[in-house]
Amino acid sequence: MLETGWSLHPRLRDDTVAVGDLTLSRVLAMNDADFPWLLLVPRRAGLSEIIDLGPEQSVLMDEIAQVSRALKDETCCDKLNVAAIGNIVPQLRIHIVARRKNDPLWPHAVWGKAARRAAGDAAIAGLVSALRQRLRLAADGSTVGAN
Repeated sequence: MLETGWSLHPRLRDDTVAVGDLTLSRVLAMNDADFPWLLLVPRRAGLSEIIDLGPEQSVLMDEIAQVSRALKDETCCDKLNVAAIGNIVPQLRIHIVARRKNDPLWPHAVWGKAARRAAGDAAIAGLVSALRQRLRLAADGSTVGAN
């Protein structure tokens, strides 16, 4: 399936920094000072639910596992919160949030509880760079070593 007609929802574009593209999904880092938070957005038009992917659901599950491992290894967090929510922004995306027992909202969910505080440019750039290395993504979003 091609990504024809696909575009990133404006709210997601405004709230995130691109990490790069995997086979199916664009990996984004939420600009959040309190939580290392990634999103996987399948590059397919018109999706709002995982079941809308059809046979590509297994690709998404593999990418969730890959990105979750990279985030956990990078942050040494206590817990990962993984969710496909979309009550406000309808575009399908998977949230992967690194949680620590001493974070500001532990043990509650991060969504809808407090206003997001933007991370500093250096902090978000450092996270994005580290994750690109772990996921083997080049700065332009391509896969390192791809033919």
